[in-house]
Amino acid sequence: MNEQIRINKYLSSAGVLSRRKADEAIAAGEVEINGMKATMGSQVVPGDVVTYRGETVTPRASVHVYAYNKPLGQVCTSKEADKDSIFRSLTLPVPCTYVGRLDKNSQGLLLLTNDGDLSNELQKARNHHEKEYVVRVDKPVTAQFLKQMSEGVEILDTVTRPCKVVKQGQNTFRIILTQGLNRQIRRMCDALDYKVVFLKRIRECNILLGELKPGEYREIQGEELRILRGHAAH
Repeated sequence: MNEQIRINKYLSSAGVLSRRKADEAIAAGEVEINGMKATMGSQVVPGDVVTYRGETVTPRASVHVYAYNKPLGQVCTSKEADKDSIFRSLTLPVPCTYVGRLDKNSQGLLLLTNDGDLSNELQKARNHHEKEYVVRVDKPVTAQFLKQMSEGVEILDTVTRPCKVVKQGQNTFRIILTQGLNRQIRRMCDALDYKVVFLKRIRECNILLGELKPGEYREIQGEELRILRGHAAH
């Protein structure tokens, strides 16, 4: 860091919190600069000592983004919170958090990063980032089912955004979502009297699951990362 920077951006750049969460922590009095409570407009300059909940926050030397193939049975939560946490069986070169979630009974692509700003932008619903899934249900996929899924389904007191749905097999379809409601695909299918028996995310923005095996990860770098950041910025 060679210039002053807003405290929420400092915390986000350090990989501690997203900017939104940083603002909440500042408002709650959990952030200090040189021993003084930080405010929303506080600036950090080189040499300042920033603490969050009493722990010193240091600038991050570099940012990393990984593509991970989450196996069935793993949970998107902290290592301390759940015995089935993804972080109990996954050791990355740097501490990271997950971008979005996949539930315990779902598998496939999960992005992991120590870049709080990137994570926050990718998860903003208004940005309409694409996520693609392969889904198998308990009975044949009909033309009416595809039409209803693509036009929008009433769940969670709202109607889902129109989306692209393509039949892939008798009981299988692909779906591209641009929103991330809780257990969205499962709820959409339930509302149409279908039950999901297999769900795998295969793409997020430009990042493909590809040949990654369950439990494997790879770092996203170069042009692939540049394009992903471009998606996050729009």
